[in-house]
Amino acid sequence: MGIIRAWVRGILRALAVLSSLGGAATAHEVVPAIADLELKGGRLTLSVAMAAEAFVAGVDLTAVSNTNEAPEAADYDSLRALPPEDMEARFREFWPEMAARLYLTADSAPLVPDLDGIEVRPEDDVSLPRRSVLRFSAALPAGAKTVSVGWDAAFGTLVVRQLGVDAPYTGFLEAGADSGPISVGGGGEVGQLQTFVDYIPVGFDHIVPKGLDHILFVLGLFFFSTRAGPLLWQVTAFTVAHTVTLALSSLGYVQLPGSIVEPLIAASIVFVAVENALAGGRLSPWRPAVVFGFGLLHGLGFAAVLGEFGLPEGAFLPALIGFNIGVELGQLFVISCASVLFWTWAARQDWYRRAVAVPASLAIAAVGAFWVVERTLL
Repeated sequence: MGIIRAWVRGILRALAVLSSLGGAATAHEVVPAIADLELKGGRLTLSVAMAAEAFVAGVDLTAVSNTNEAPEAADYDSLRALPPEDMEARFREFWPEMAARLYLTADSAPLVPDLDGIEVRPEDDVSLPRRSVLRFSAALPAGAKTVSVGWDAAFGTLVVRQLGVDAPYTGFLEAGADSGPISVGGGGEVGQLQTFVDYIPVGFDHIVPKGLDHILFVLGLFFFSTRAGPLLWQVTAFTVAHTVTLALSSLGYVQLPGSIVEPLIAASIVFVAVENALAGGRLSPWRPAVVFGFGLLHGLGFAAVLGEFGLPEGAFLPALIGFNIGVELGQLFVISCASVLFWTWAARQDWYRRAVAVPASLAIAAVGAFWVVERTLL
C-alpha cells in the first residue's frame, strides 16, 4: 500500500500544479496576435492586436501557455500595471528591437517597417489581459505584385487577415512561420481543404496544452468508471453538446459573456468529479444528460477562443469543422494517456477505485472549486 499512497500523493501534487496554472490562465493565457494587412497609398500597412507587455518583457511565447509560467513573469506583471500612456512609451523604446525581428518582403525584396502608432487600451483590472493595437507600415516598390509577412518565433502565433480586396488571404501562422507570397490585388484566399487542415492543430492546441479546465473535465469523465461503456456514453454526450454550441455561437446565434461561462465550466468540473466519488461507477440514466448540459457550456468556451481571431468568411465551415476535430483529437489524446497510466491499475478492481479514482476525482473537484471562486469573485 505504500506504493499506492505515493502514487496518490503524486496525483494530488500534479493537480495542485494544474490549479496554480489554470487559475492564471484566464488572466494571462497566451493567445494568437491578429494582424490586419492592407495596401494604402502605396504602403503596406498592418494593424496588430497583441499583448504588448509580453513582447516588451521578452517572454518567449512559444515556450509557455500563459505568461505566469515565464521567467519574465514579474516583468510582464509590472508592465501590465502601468497606465496606458506609460506602456505606450515603453513600447516605443522597444520598437527598434521588434522592427528588426519582423519579416516583411515585396516580391522577395525586404521592406523596412515604420512605426505608425501603438494604442494601449485601458483596462483597470490588472488581473485581466490588456489588448494593445500596434500599427506599422512599409513603402511598397512600384509595381509590386506580392508581399509576405512573418515575425520572430518568440513572438508566438500570428493570424494574418488581408483587407480591402476580393478573395482575401487569411492565414494562421505558427510561431516563426512566413505567410508566403500574398497577392496585393487579392485572390490569395486559402482553399477550403487547406483551411480545414490548418484549423485542426488550433483546436488540438486549445485542449493540449492550453485547455487545463477542459482536460480536468475529461479526466472527471474518465475516472467515473473502469468500463468503456460509461466513458463512451459520457464522451459522446459531451462531444455532441459542445459541437452544437460551438457552431451556434460561432454563427452568432448564442452568446454569453465569459464572466458567466467560465465559472459555470469550473462548476461542471466540480460536479462530475464529486459524483464520481458518490455514484460508485454505476451510470445513472441522467448522468449523460447532465454531461450533455455541461458540454453546451464548454462549447461556448471553445467558441470564445475562435472569437479571439475569427474564422475566414470564405471558408467558415471548413475552419469550424477543423477546429472541432482538433478539439476531439485533444480529448482523445487525454483519454488515451489516462488509459495507459491508470487502467493498468484498474485491472485490480478491489482497490483501484478506493485508492486512485476517488482521490483523483476529489482532487479534481478541489481544483474546480478553487476556479469557481476565483472566476466569480477575484
